[in-house]
Amino acid sequence: MVNNQHIDMLCIQETKKKVIDKFMCQALWGDSEVRWEAQSASHSASGILCLWSEKSFKLERKFIGSGFIMLVGKWLQEAQQIHIINIYSPCDIQNKRVLWDSVKQLKNQTQEGLWCIVGDFNNIRTPSERSRICQRGSGESNTSEFNDWIEELEVVEVPWVGKKFTWFRPNRAARNKLDRFLVSPEWLDKWPGSTQHTLDRNFSDHCPILLRSKFVD
Repeated sequence: MVNNQHIDMLCIQETKKKVIDKFMCQALWGDSEVRWEAQSASHSASGILCLWSEKSFKLERKFIGSGFIMLVGKWLQEAQQIHIINIYSPCDIQNKRVLWDSVKQLKNQTQEGLWCIVGDFNNIRTPSERSRICQRGSGESNTSEFNDWIEELEVVEVPWVGKKFTWFRPNRAARNKLDRFLVSPEWLDKWPGSTQHTLDRNFSDHCPILLRSKFVD
């Protein structure tokens, strides 16, 4: 996928790996020239991994918290400072609130640069983002608080192309839109025409999503 889609950075959630080494990262990336940061899995349904080409992104600092990895650095082609947060959200609302507050504090402390928050949020934004028989991440309180958090962060959802849902139960009886890219408005000013695409899934119950920028300022 990295080569086929010309990917510069790959954000993975739910690795289920306690140990992530360079051999695994090079195999995933398909090249030895790859950098990465990881949060090890503490149980069978956790773990986060970010991989990127150093030709595209130069890491300046990082912050790893419960359920997320934040990378801060320069997007080299435009010498643009960016903040990337890779999120794997818990399902219960109490721990979601802890994650949301942590991310909000980090963004409030740093005003410079462009922001992109991506991952499995385990939450929908509207009733239309879930199938009729699935309630995962769909409680009214969850939805309202999730939308409030997005508004407080002052980020927006990148326009979508492709499938409506990103998570499917294996028998396809239930499906939700749980994964997404959220970016600061300045991100879209810098890269207008950006879209997020729902790709075909394989062994995972989640579809990969791809952020693509058509034009570069």
